[in-house]
Amino acid sequence: MSTLRDLAEEHTRLRPADIDHLHRIAGDWQLLSDLSFADLLLWVPVDAEGTFLCVAQVRPTTAPTAYQDDQVGRIIGGSEVAHLGVAYSQGRIWREGDPVWYGDVPARHEAIPVRLRTADGEAGEVIAVVGRDTNLSTARTPSQLELNYLTTADDLAQMIADGTFPPPRHPGETTSAPRVGDGLVRLDAGGKVTYASPNAQSAYRRLGYASHLVGEDLAALHRRLAGDPLDGTEAANGILAALRGEAPPRREIDARGATMLTRALPLMPAGVPIGALVLVRDITEVRRRDRALITKDATIREIHHRVKNNLQTVAALLRLQARRVAMPEARVALEESVRRVASIALVHETLSMSSDEAVEFDGIVDRVASAATEVAATEVSVGMRRKGSFGVLPAEIATSLVMVLNELLLNAVEHGFPPADESDDVPVPPISGVVPAVVAEGDPSARPEVVVSAHRFRKMLHVSVTDNGRGLPPEFDAERGSRLGLQIVRALVTGELRGTIELRAGAKGGTEALLVVPLARNAPDGRSQG
Repeated sequence: MSTLRDLAEEHTRLRPADIDHLHRIAGDWQLLSDLSFADLLLWVPVDAEGTFLCVAQVRPTTAPTAYQDDQVGRIIGGSEVAHLGVAYSQGRIWREGDPVWYGDVPARHEAIPVRLRTADGEAGEVIAVVGRDTNLSTARTPSQLELNYLTTADDLAQMIADGTFPPPRHPGETTSAPRVGDGLVRLDAGGKVTYASPNAQSAYRRLGYASHLVGEDLAALHRRLAGDPLDGTEAANGILAALRGEAPPRREIDARGATMLTRALPLMPAGVPIGALVLVRDITEVRRRDRALITKDATIREIHHRVKNNLQTVAALLRLQARRVAMPEARVALEESVRRVASIALVHETLSMSSDEAVEFDGIVDRVASAATEVAATEVSVGMRRKGSFGVLPAEIATSLVMVLNELLLNAVEHGFPPADESDDVPVPPISGVVPAVVAEGDPSARPEVVVSAHRFRKMLHVSVTDNGRGLPPEFDAERGSRLGLQIVRALVTGELRGTIELRAGAKGGTEALLVVPLARNAPDGRSQG
Protein backbone atom coordinates (compact mmCIF):
# COMPACT_ATOMS: atom_id res chain seq x y z
CA MET A 1 0.00 0.00 0.00
CA SER A 2 1.36 3.43 -0.97
CA THR A 3 1.98 5.97 1.75
CA LEU A 4 0.20 9.29 2.16
CA ARG A 5 3.17 11.13 0.67
CA ASP A 6 3.45 8.74 -2.28
CA LEU A 7 -0.25 9.08 -3.15
CA ALA A 8 -0.26 12.86 -2.77
CA GLU A 9 2.87 13.36 -4.88
CA GLU A 10 1.62 11.01 -7.61
CA HIS A 11 -1.95 12.30 -7.97
CA THR A 12 -1.94 15.93 -6.77
CA ARG A 13 -0.01 19.16 -7.02
CA LEU A 14 0.19 19.74 -3.29
CA ARG A 15 3.33 21.47 -2.06
CA PRO A 16 5.75 19.69 0.29
CA ALA A 17 4.59 21.96 3.13
CA ASP A 18 0.97 20.95 2.45
CA ILE A 19 1.86 17.25 2.53
CA ASP A 20 3.80 17.73 5.78
CA HIS A 21 0.70 19.30 7.36
CA LEU A 22 -1.43 16.36 6.22
CA HIS A 23 1.13 14.04 7.83
CA ARG A 24 0.79 15.95 11.12
CA ILE A 25 -2.97 15.59 10.99
CA ALA A 26 -2.74 11.85 10.29
CA GLY A 27 -0.29 11.52 13.18
CA ASP A 28 -2.68 13.10 15.70
CA TRP A 29 -6.18 12.44 14.43
CA GLN A 30 -6.82 9.25 16.41
CA LEU A 31 -7.82 11.68 19.17
CA LEU A 32 -10.51 13.25 16.97
CA SER A 33 -11.70 9.87 15.71
CA ASP A 34 -12.17 8.52 19.24
CA LEU A 35 -13.92 11.67 20.44
CA SER A 36 -16.22 11.60 17.39
CA PHE A 37 -16.98 7.86 17.55
CA ALA A 38 -16.39 8.02 13.80
CA ASP A 39 -14.07 6.96 10.99
CA LEU A 40 -11.88 9.73 9.59
CA LEU A 41 -10.82 9.71 5.93
CA LEU A 42 -8.38 12.23 4.48
CA TRP A 43 -9.42 13.26 0.96
CA VAL A 44 -7.31 15.33 -1.45
CA PRO A 45 -8.58 16.81 -4.74
CA VAL A 46 -7.25 15.11 -7.86
CA ASP A 47 -8.58 17.36 -10.66
CA ALA A 48 -10.82 20.33 -11.37
CA GLU A 49 -13.83 18.06 -12.01
CA GLY A 50 -14.33 17.39 -8.31
CA THR A 51 -12.61 14.01 -8.04
CA PHE A 52 -11.09 13.13 -4.67
CA LEU A 53 -8.50 10.56 -3.56
CA CYS A 54 -8.37 9.01 -0.07
CA VAL A 55 -4.77 9.16 1.19
CA ALA A 56 -5.26 8.12 4.86
CA GLN A 57 -7.86 6.53 7.12
CA VAL A 58 -8.29 5.94 10.85
CA ARG A 59 -10.94 3.94 12.68
CA PRO A 60 -12.27 4.78 16.16
CA THR A 61 -11.39 2.67 19.17
CA THR A 62 -14.55 3.88 20.93
CA ALA A 63 -17.19 2.77 18.40
CA PRO A 64 -17.76 0.34 15.50
CA THR A 65 -16.27 1.33 12.16
CA ALA A 66 -18.37 2.43 9.22
CA TYR A 67 -15.97 0.78 6.76
CA GLN A 68 -14.95 -2.85 6.86
CA ASP A 69 -12.70 -2.35 3.83
CA ASP A 70 -9.69 -0.07 3.67
CA GLN A 71 -10.44 3.14 1.74
CA VAL A 72 -6.86 4.38 1.18
CA GLY A 73 -6.14 4.71 -2.52
CA ARG A 74 -9.81 4.95 -3.48
CA ILE A 75 -10.70 7.63 -6.07
CA ILE A 76 -14.31 8.81 -6.23
CA GLY A 77 -16.25 11.60 -7.94
CA GLY A 78 -19.71 12.78 -8.89
CA SER A 79 -22.60 12.91 -6.45
CA GLU A 80 -20.75 10.59 -4.06
CA VAL A 81 -18.36 13.40 -3.14
CA ALA A 82 -20.79 16.33 -3.14
CA HIS A 83 -20.26 16.91 0.58
CA LEU A 84 -16.47 16.93 0.09
CA GLY A 85 -16.81 19.43 -2.73
CA VAL A 86 -18.86 21.82 -0.59
CA ALA A 87 -16.32 21.72 2.26
CA TYR A 88 -13.42 22.17 -0.15
CA SER A 89 -14.88 25.00 -2.24
CA GLN A 90 -16.71 26.90 0.51
CA GLY A 91 -14.19 26.28 3.31
CA ARG A 92 -16.81 25.33 5.90
CA ILE A 93 -17.75 22.19 7.81
CA TRP A 94 -20.55 20.31 6.01
CA ARG A 95 -23.09 18.52 8.23
CA GLU A 96 -26.23 18.51 6.07
CA GLY A 97 -27.77 15.56 4.30
CA ASP A 98 -29.46 12.30 5.09
CA PRO A 99 -27.69 9.12 6.24
CA VAL A 100 -26.12 6.97 3.54
CA TRP A 101 -25.65 3.21 3.38
CA TYR A 102 -22.43 1.26 3.00
CA GLY A 103 -23.73 -2.21 2.34
CA ASP A 104 -26.02 -2.86 5.32
CA VAL A 105 -24.36 -0.19 7.52
CA PRO A 106 -26.09 3.21 7.83
CA ALA A 107 -23.65 6.11 8.23
CA ARG A 108 -23.75 9.88 8.68
CA HIS A 109 -21.46 12.00 6.46
CA GLU A 110 -19.58 15.09 7.62
CA ALA A 111 -16.80 16.96 5.82
CA ILE A 112 -14.16 19.16 7.50
CA PRO A 113 -11.95 21.45 5.35
CA VAL A 114 -8.23 21.30 6.10
CA ARG A 115 -6.26 24.54 6.09
CA LEU A 116 -2.56 25.23 6.53
CA ARG A 117 -1.92 28.56 8.19
CA THR A 118 0.43 30.95 6.45
CA ALA A 119 3.76 32.17 7.83
CA ASP A 120 2.09 35.29 9.27
CA GLY A 121 -0.51 33.20 11.11
CA GLU A 122 -3.41 33.79 8.74
CA ALA A 123 -5.75 30.99 7.66
CA GLY A 124 -4.58 29.73 4.28
CA GLU A 125 -6.37 28.00 1.44
CA VAL A 126 -8.15 24.69 1.84
CA ILE A 127 -5.75 21.91 0.82
CA ALA A 128 -7.75 18.77 1.71
CA VAL A 129 -10.94 17.53 3.38
CA VAL A 130 -11.37 15.22 6.37
CA GLY A 131 -14.44 13.03 6.01
CA ARG A 132 -16.01 12.16 9.36
CA ASP A 133 -18.31 9.16 8.86
CA THR A 134 -20.24 7.73 11.82
CA ASN A 135 -21.72 4.24 11.97
CA LEU A 136 -25.38 4.70 12.96
CA SER A 137 -26.24 1.02 13.42
CA THR A 138 -25.86 1.31 17.21
CA ALA A 139 -27.40 4.76 17.57
CA ARG A 140 -28.94 5.47 21.00
CA THR A 141 -29.33 8.29 23.50
CA PRO A 142 -25.78 9.47 24.27
CA SER A 143 -24.45 9.45 27.82
CA GLN A 144 -22.85 12.43 29.56
CA LEU A 145 -19.42 11.08 28.61
CA GLU A 146 -20.40 10.75 24.95
CA LEU A 147 -21.91 14.25 24.88
CA ASN A 148 -18.69 15.73 26.26
CA TYR A 149 -16.66 13.71 23.77
CA LEU A 150 -18.78 14.92 20.83
CA THR A 151 -18.68 18.54 21.99
CA THR A 152 -14.89 18.43 22.25
CA ALA A 153 -14.66 16.70 18.87
CA ASP A 154 -16.65 19.52 17.25
CA ASP A 155 -14.24 22.06 18.74
CA LEU A 156 -11.22 20.18 17.36
CA ALA A 157 -12.92 19.80 13.98
CA GLN A 158 -13.38 23.55 13.81
CA MET A 159 -9.70 23.99 14.71
CA ILE A 160 -8.75 21.74 11.76
CA ALA A 161 -10.86 23.99 9.55
CA ASP A 162 -9.10 27.03 11.07
CA GLY A 163 -5.63 25.49 10.61
CA THR A 164 -4.83 25.48 14.35
CA PHE A 165 -4.99 21.70 14.89
CA PRO A 166 -2.90 19.68 15.36
CA PRO A 167 -0.49 21.78 17.46
CA PRO A 168 3.26 21.63 16.78
CA ARG A 169 4.86 18.49 18.12
CA HIS A 170 7.68 18.85 20.59
CA PRO A 171 10.99 17.07 19.82
CA GLY A 172 11.02 13.47 20.99
CA GLU A 173 7.26 13.25 21.56
CA THR A 174 5.14 10.51 20.04
CA THR A 175 1.40 10.33 19.45
CA SER A 176 0.83 7.03 21.26
CA ALA A 177 -0.21 8.22 24.74
CA PRO A 178 -2.26 9.33 26.47
CA ARG A 179 -5.42 8.58 24.48
CA VAL A 180 -9.07 9.43 24.97
CA GLY A 181 -9.89 6.18 26.74
CA ASP A 182 -7.06 6.67 29.26
CA GLY A 183 -8.72 9.69 30.82
CA LEU A 184 -10.16 13.02 29.63
CA VAL A 185 -10.64 16.30 31.49
CA ARG A 186 -12.28 19.37 29.96
CA LEU A 187 -11.58 22.84 31.32
CA ASP A 188 -13.41 26.14 30.83
CA ALA A 189 -11.65 29.37 29.94
CA GLY A 190 -10.86 29.98 33.61
CA GLY A 191 -9.17 26.63 34.09
CA LYS A 192 -11.98 25.03 36.09
CA VAL A 193 -12.92 21.40 35.39
CA THR A 194 -16.27 21.11 33.63
CA TYR A 195 -16.06 17.36 32.97
CA ALA A 196 -13.79 14.46 33.97
CA SER A 197 -14.19 10.94 32.60
CA PRO A 198 -14.28 8.02 35.07
CA ASN A 199 -10.78 6.90 34.04
CA ALA A 200 -9.45 10.41 34.61
CA GLN A 201 -11.05 10.49 38.05
CA SER A 202 -9.38 7.16 38.87
CA ALA A 203 -5.97 8.42 37.73
CA TYR A 204 -6.19 11.43 40.05
CA ARG A 205 -7.34 9.19 42.87
CA ARG A 206 -4.09 7.23 42.49
CA LEU A 207 -2.27 10.52 43.10
CA GLY A 208 -4.16 11.00 46.34
CA TYR A 209 -7.10 13.20 45.27
CA ALA A 210 -10.32 11.44 46.31
CA SER A 211 -12.86 14.23 45.66
CA HIS A 212 -14.71 14.95 42.43
CA LEU A 213 -12.72 16.94 39.90
CA VAL A 214 -15.61 19.03 38.52
CA GLY A 215 -15.24 22.62 39.67
CA GLU A 216 -11.58 22.28 40.66
CA ASP A 217 -8.88 24.63 39.39
CA LEU A 218 -6.73 22.01 37.67
CA ALA A 219 -3.51 24.04 37.59
CA ALA A 220 -3.71 24.67 41.33
CA LEU A 221 -4.58 21.01 41.93
CA HIS A 222 -1.48 19.85 40.03
CA ARG A 223 0.66 22.19 42.08
CA ARG A 224 -0.75 20.73 45.32
CA LEU A 225 -0.61 17.06 44.34
CA ALA A 226 2.92 16.80 42.94
CA GLY A 227 5.46 15.36 45.35
CA ASP A 228 8.18 17.61 43.93
CA PRO A 229 7.27 21.33 44.06
CA LEU A 230 9.24 21.98 40.86
CA ASP A 231 7.35 19.25 38.99
CA GLY A 232 4.08 20.62 40.34
CA THR A 233 4.91 24.12 39.11
CA GLU A 234 5.82 22.83 35.65
CA ALA A 235 2.61 20.77 35.43
CA ALA A 236 0.54 23.79 36.51
CA ASN A 237 2.32 26.04 34.00
CA GLY A 238 1.48 23.55 31.26
CA ILE A 239 -2.24 23.84 32.04
CA LEU A 240 -2.04 27.65 32.07
CA ALA A 241 -0.16 27.65 28.75
CA ALA A 242 -2.91 25.57 27.12
CA LEU A 243 -5.52 28.00 28.43
CA ARG A 244 -3.57 30.81 26.71
CA GLY A 245 -3.77 28.95 23.39
CA GLU A 246 -0.30 27.39 23.49
CA ALA A 247 0.58 23.70 23.11
CA PRO A 248 2.83 22.75 26.07
CA PRO A 249 4.91 19.56 26.17
CA ARG A 250 3.59 16.56 28.05
CA ARG A 251 4.24 16.44 31.76
CA GLU A 252 4.47 13.71 34.37
CA ILE A 253 3.20 14.12 37.91
CA ASP A 254 4.57 11.90 40.69
CA ALA A 255 2.73 11.67 44.00
CA ARG A 256 2.36 8.94 46.65
CA GLY A 257 4.26 6.42 44.56
CA ALA A 258 2.00 6.90 41.51
CA THR A 259 2.85 8.56 38.20
CA MET A 260 0.43 10.23 35.79
CA LEU A 261 1.21 11.49 32.27
CA THR A 262 -0.72 14.59 31.16
CA ARG A 263 -1.18 16.22 27.76
CA ALA A 264 -2.88 19.62 27.59
CA LEU A 265 -4.38 20.89 24.31
CA PRO A 266 -5.87 24.35 23.78
CA LEU A 267 -9.47 24.57 22.57
CA MET A 268 -9.73 27.54 20.19
CA PRO A 269 -12.57 27.07 17.68
CA ALA A 270 -12.75 30.08 15.31
CA GLY A 271 -9.64 31.43 17.08
CA VAL A 272 -11.44 32.07 20.38
CA PRO A 273 -9.91 30.42 23.51
CA ILE A 274 -12.73 28.61 25.27
CA GLY A 275 -10.70 26.33 27.56
CA ALA A 276 -8.47 23.30 27.28
CA LEU A 277 -8.57 19.56 26.84
CA VAL A 278 -6.37 17.53 29.21
CA LEU A 279 -5.67 13.89 28.49
CA VAL A 280 -4.28 11.88 31.41
CA ARG A 281 -2.92 8.38 31.78
CA ASP A 282 -1.85 6.40 34.82
CA ILE A 283 1.67 5.17 33.96
CA THR A 284 2.69 3.99 37.42
CA GLU A 285 3.36 0.41 36.32
CA VAL A 286 5.12 1.58 33.17
CA ARG A 287 7.54 3.72 35.16
CA ARG A 288 8.08 0.93 37.68
CA ARG A 289 9.09 -1.41 34.84
CA ASP A 290 11.27 1.33 33.35
CA ARG A 291 13.12 1.70 36.65
CA ALA A 292 13.53 -2.07 36.87
CA LEU A 293 14.94 -2.18 33.34
CA ILE A 294 17.34 0.68 34.08
CA THR A 295 18.56 -1.16 37.17
CA LYS A 296 18.91 -4.37 35.17
CA ASP A 297 20.80 -2.63 32.37
CA ALA A 298 23.16 -0.99 34.86
CA THR A 299 23.76 -4.36 36.51
CA ILE A 300 24.51 -6.04 33.17
CA ARG A 301 26.92 -3.27 32.18
CA GLU A 302 28.66 -3.59 35.54
CA ILE A 303 28.99 -7.35 35.02
CA HIS A 304 30.56 -6.80 31.59
CA HIS A 305 32.91 -4.23 33.12
CA ARG A 306 34.02 -6.67 35.81
CA VAL A 307 34.41 -9.51 33.30
CA LYS A 308 36.59 -7.21 31.18
CA ASN A 309 38.70 -6.32 34.22
CA ASN A 310 39.04 -10.00 35.19
CA LEU A 311 40.06 -10.96 31.65
CA GLN A 312 42.65 -8.20 31.60
CA THR A 313 43.97 -9.48 34.93
CA VAL A 314 44.23 -13.02 33.51
CA ALA A 315 46.04 -11.63 30.45
CA ALA A 316 48.46 -9.74 32.67
CA LEU A 317 49.19 -12.88 34.72
CA LEU A 318 49.79 -14.92 31.56
CA ARG A 319 52.07 -12.19 30.21
CA LEU A 320 54.03 -12.17 33.48
CA GLN A 321 54.33 -15.96 33.35
CA ALA A 322 55.51 -15.83 29.74
CA ARG A 323 58.40 -13.57 30.73
CA ARG A 324 59.57 -16.14 33.31
CA VAL A 325 59.38 -19.18 31.01
CA ALA A 326 62.69 -20.27 29.51
CA MET A 327 61.28 -22.54 26.76
CA PRO A 328 60.55 -20.53 23.58
CA GLU A 329 57.62 -22.78 22.62
CA ALA A 330 55.97 -22.30 26.01
CA ARG A 331 56.53 -18.54 25.85
CA VAL A 332 54.92 -18.33 22.41
CA ALA A 333 51.93 -20.39 23.59
CA LEU A 334 51.41 -18.11 26.59
CA GLU A 335 51.69 -14.99 24.43
CA GLU A 336 49.07 -16.38 22.05
CA SER A 337 46.79 -17.02 25.02
CA VAL A 338 47.28 -13.42 26.13
CA ARG A 339 46.12 -12.17 22.73
CA ARG A 340 43.08 -14.44 22.73
CA VAL A 341 41.99 -13.36 26.18
CA ALA A 342 42.56 -9.70 25.27
CA SER A 343 40.36 -10.01 22.16
CA ILE A 344 37.45 -11.34 24.28
CA ALA A 345 38.02 -8.51 26.78
CA LEU A 346 37.50 -6.02 23.93
CA VAL A 347 33.95 -7.28 23.41
CA HIS A 348 33.10 -7.03 27.10
CA GLU A 349 34.65 -3.56 27.27
CA THR A 350 32.32 -2.45 24.45
CA LEU A 351 29.30 -4.12 26.07
CA SER A 352 30.04 -2.36 29.36
CA MET A 353 29.45 0.96 27.56
CA SER A 354 26.37 -0.18 25.65
CA SER A 355 22.72 -0.02 26.72
CA ASP A 356 21.88 -3.44 25.25
CA GLU A 357 23.49 -6.80 24.51
CA ALA A 358 24.80 -5.69 21.12
CA VAL A 359 28.01 -4.05 19.94
CA GLU A 360 29.11 -1.90 17.03
CA PHE A 361 31.60 -4.41 15.69
CA ASP A 362 33.63 -2.28 13.24
CA GLY A 363 35.57 -0.55 16.01
CA ILE A 364 36.42 -3.89 17.62
CA VAL A 365 37.70 -5.30 14.31
CA ASP A 366 39.87 -2.23 13.77
CA ARG A 367 41.44 -2.56 17.22
CA VAL A 368 42.06 -6.30 16.84
CA ALA A 369 43.58 -5.78 13.39
CA SER A 370 45.86 -3.02 14.63
CA ALA A 371 47.00 -5.20 17.55
CA ALA A 372 47.69 -8.11 15.18
CA THR A 373 50.21 -6.07 13.18
CA GLU A 374 51.92 -4.85 16.34
CA VAL A 375 52.46 -8.23 18.03
CA ALA A 376 52.92 -10.53 15.02
CA ALA A 377 56.31 -12.24 14.81
CA THR A 378 57.40 -10.87 11.42
CA GLU A 379 59.91 -8.32 10.20
CA VAL A 380 57.65 -7.07 7.41
CA SER A 381 55.48 -4.00 7.93
CA VAL A 382 51.97 -5.11 6.99
CA GLY A 383 49.08 -2.71 6.40
CA MET A 384 45.52 -3.45 7.45
CA ARG A 385 42.42 -2.35 5.59
CA ARG A 386 38.71 -2.91 6.25
CA LYS A 387 36.10 -2.92 3.48
CA GLY A 388 32.40 -2.72 4.24
CA SER A 389 30.79 -2.77 7.65
CA PHE A 390 29.97 -5.49 10.14
CA GLY A 391 27.30 -3.31 11.71
CA VAL A 392 25.79 -4.06 15.10
CA LEU A 393 26.14 -7.66 16.25
CA PRO A 394 24.65 -9.43 19.28
CA ALA A 395 27.12 -10.24 22.03
CA GLU A 396 26.85 -14.00 21.51
CA ILE A 397 28.07 -13.63 17.91
CA ALA A 398 30.60 -10.87 18.60
CA THR A 399 32.49 -12.79 21.29
CA SER A 400 33.18 -15.81 19.09
CA LEU A 401 33.70 -13.82 15.89
CA VAL A 402 36.35 -11.57 17.42
CA MET A 403 38.41 -14.65 18.41
CA VAL A 404 38.06 -16.08 14.90
CA LEU A 405 39.20 -12.84 13.28
CA ASN A 406 42.05 -12.49 15.77
CA GLU A 407 43.39 -15.92 14.75
CA LEU A 408 42.91 -15.33 11.03
CA LEU A 409 44.59 -11.93 11.12
CA LEU A 410 47.58 -13.23 13.10
CA ASN A 411 47.94 -16.18 10.72
CA ALA A 412 47.74 -13.89 7.70
CA VAL A 413 50.47 -11.59 9.04
CA GLU A 414 52.81 -14.21 10.47
CA HIS A 415 52.51 -16.94 7.82
CA GLY A 416 51.69 -14.81 4.80
CA PHE A 417 54.65 -12.49 5.40
CA PRO A 418 57.32 -14.49 7.25
CA PRO A 419 60.80 -13.17 8.12
CA ALA A 420 63.29 -12.97 5.28
CA ASP A 421 65.11 -16.20 6.15
CA GLU A 422 61.83 -18.18 6.04
CA SER A 423 60.40 -16.78 2.78
CA ASP A 424 60.81 -18.57 -0.50
CA ASP A 425 60.43 -15.30 -2.40
CA VAL A 426 62.49 -12.13 -2.37
CA PRO A 427 61.59 -10.44 0.90
CA VAL A 428 59.93 -7.06 0.99
CA PRO A 429 62.07 -4.72 3.07
CA PRO A 430 60.34 -3.23 6.11
CA ILE A 431 59.14 0.33 5.89
CA SER A 432 61.22 2.21 8.39
CA GLY A 433 59.36 4.34 10.90
CA VAL A 434 55.88 3.29 9.71
CA VAL A 435 53.50 2.00 12.35
CA PRO A 436 51.06 -0.55 10.89
CA ALA A 437 47.52 0.72 11.17
CA VAL A 438 43.99 0.05 10.03
CA VAL A 439 43.19 2.42 7.18
CA ALA A 440 39.91 3.33 5.57
CA GLU A 441 38.78 1.69 2.35
CA GLY A 442 40.59 3.18 -0.63
CA ASP A 443 43.12 2.38 -3.31
CA PRO A 444 45.23 -0.62 -2.35
CA SER A 445 48.88 0.17 -1.70
CA ALA A 446 51.83 -1.72 -3.08
CA ARG A 447 53.06 -2.73 0.34
CA PRO A 448 52.05 -6.01 2.00
CA GLU A 449 48.54 -5.80 3.37
CA VAL A 450 45.64 -7.76 4.81
CA VAL A 451 42.09 -6.79 3.87
CA VAL A 452 39.06 -7.61 6.03
CA SER A 453 35.79 -7.42 4.07
CA ALA A 454 32.25 -7.74 5.42
CA HIS A 455 28.74 -7.47 4.04
CA ARG A 456 25.29 -8.75 4.96
CA PHE A 457 23.03 -10.67 2.62
CA ARG A 458 19.73 -12.36 3.52
CA LYS A 459 20.39 -12.48 7.27
CA MET A 460 23.87 -13.90 6.70
CA LEU A 461 27.16 -12.17 7.49
CA HIS A 462 29.81 -12.77 4.82
CA VAL A 463 33.38 -12.07 5.93
CA SER A 464 36.68 -12.50 4.07
CA VAL A 465 40.24 -12.06 5.30
CA THR A 466 42.57 -11.70 2.30
CA ASP A 467 46.32 -11.11 2.15
CA ASN A 468 48.75 -10.61 -0.73
CA GLY A 469 51.44 -12.77 0.86
CA ARG A 470 53.14 -15.97 -0.26
CA GLY A 471 49.96 -18.08 -0.20
CA LEU A 472 49.18 -21.55 1.14
CA PRO A 473 51.81 -24.28 0.97
CA PRO A 474 51.10 -27.09 -1.52
CA GLU A 475 50.54 -29.69 1.20
CA PHE A 476 48.18 -27.50 3.25
CA ASP A 477 44.98 -29.20 4.45
CA ALA A 478 42.67 -26.97 6.50
CA GLU A 479 40.59 -29.91 7.77
CA ARG A 480 43.55 -31.92 9.07
CA GLY A 481 45.84 -29.07 10.07
CA SER A 482 47.46 -29.43 13.48
CA ARG A 483 47.91 -25.75 14.27
CA LEU A 484 46.01 -24.73 17.39
CA GLY A 485 44.87 -21.40 15.89
CA LEU A 486 43.12 -23.08 12.96
CA GLN A 487 41.58 -25.69 15.27
CA ILE A 488 40.14 -22.87 17.40
CA VAL A 489 38.81 -21.14 14.29
CA ARG A 490 37.10 -24.27 12.95
CA ALA A 491 35.60 -25.09 16.34
CA LEU A 492 34.20 -21.60 16.86
CA VAL A 493 32.86 -21.12 13.32
CA THR A 494 31.13 -24.49 13.01
CA GLY A 495 30.15 -24.78 16.68
CA GLU A 496 29.44 -21.45 18.38
CA LEU A 497 28.67 -19.46 15.23
CA ARG A 498 27.04 -22.34 13.29
CA GLY A 499 28.61 -21.07 10.12
CA THR A 500 31.09 -22.20 7.49
CA ILE A 501 34.72 -21.36 6.71
CA GLU A 502 36.86 -21.95 3.66
CA LEU A 503 40.60 -21.34 3.24
CA ARG A 504 41.80 -21.03 -0.36
CA ALA A 505 44.33 -19.35 -2.59
CA GLY A 506 43.49 -15.75 -3.44
CA ALA A 507 42.46 -14.79 -6.96
CA LYS A 508 45.56 -12.56 -7.31
CA GLY A 509 47.88 -14.55 -5.08
CA GLY A 510 48.07 -14.76 -1.33
CA THR A 511 45.46 -16.45 0.86
CA GLU A 512 41.76 -15.89 1.36
CA ALA A 513 39.62 -17.04 4.29
CA LEU A 514 35.88 -16.94 3.69
CA LEU A 515 33.35 -17.03 6.56
CA VAL A 516 29.57 -17.21 6.35
CA VAL A 517 27.79 -16.70 9.67
CA PRO A 518 24.00 -16.73 10.19
CA LEU A 519 22.69 -13.66 12.01
CA ALA A 520 19.42 -15.39 12.99
CA ARG A 521 20.44 -17.23 16.13
CA ASN A 522 17.49 -19.66 16.04
CA ALA A 523 18.44 -21.04 12.65
CA PRO A 524 19.51 -24.71 12.76
CA ASP A 525 22.52 -26.15 10.94
CA GLY A 526 24.05 -22.78 10.24
CA ARG A 527 21.25 -21.63 7.92
CA SER A 528 19.30 -18.43 8.37
CA GLN A 529 15.57 -18.63 8.72
CA GLY A 530 13.25 -16.31 6.85
